[in-house]
Amino acid sequence: MSTLFDVIRRPVITEKGLGLKEENRTLCFRVESDASKQEIRQAVERIFKVKVEYVRTMVVRGKMRRRGRFVGYQPSWKKAYVKLAEGEKMIEYGDEV
Repeated sequence: MSTLFDVIRRPVITEKGLGLKEENRTLCFRVESDASKQEIRQAVERIFKVKVEYVRTMVVRGKMRRRGRFVGYQPSWKKAYVKLAEGEKMIEYGDEV
């Protein structure tokens, strides 16, 4: 990874992600596919200036897409759930749609 901003690509703003954010202080990000949990933790702590309790990651498989008779797949990507430590300020993004 060259920079911290290459590790975290963007937040994943879905109903499930916003629910986890409000109830469990957990943020959801789309991250670089070869980023480790330690790199994700360091990137979130340095960019947003918060303390991270733990990081969970998963690889989301690409879906099959069709255009008439042509079939292809979207690329697979990596998702990270980042739980903030107690007493840390919550990062605000995408609440108003």
